Amino acid sequence: MKKRITLALFVSHLLVAGSGVMMGIYLLPIITAPMAPDQASLELTVKNRDYTGTFSRDRIDSDFLHWGEGEISISPDNIAFSGELAPGPDYRLYLSPEFVETELDFHRLKSSMILVGAINTFGNFIVPIPNNVDPSQYMSLVVWCESFSQFITSGTYEKIN
Repeated sequence: MKKRITLALFVSHLLVAGSGVMMGIYLLPIITAPMAPDQASLELTVKNRDYTGTFSRDRIDSDFLHWGEGEISISPDNIAFSGELAPGPDYRLYLSPEFVETELDFHRLKSSMILVGAINTFGNFIVPIPNNVDPSQYMSLVVWCESFSQFITSGTYEKIN
């Protein structure tokens, strides 16, 4: 009887500890996220944009924990996103020469992609475009979680006439 109680306590404590770790992984990025860019900064990028596109929840590898939805604007200096991303750690923004909708596509094309930068907010963001990167050489943006090799969302973009 004593072994049974000890085993039950061990299992219950292990489950509670595991749940705490999982909650920490999910909540820590939300708690430590910097403020999203203000509306004026977003509007400046939108005003000067050369390309526009969207992120959608309706990607094959997006799910209830990994998604993004909103409008993308690409100016000569910045990529701005007005919308929401599912919270998570270690998000990165990539430019891709092809549309990416799955983790398999991402891994297949990663060598031809360009890492633009880190995403630290989950409602709106602005990521500076590195000087040596030309968005006209790509057609798609991908949000990827480096820590867990997880696809978040993607979208194609097109030149504004």
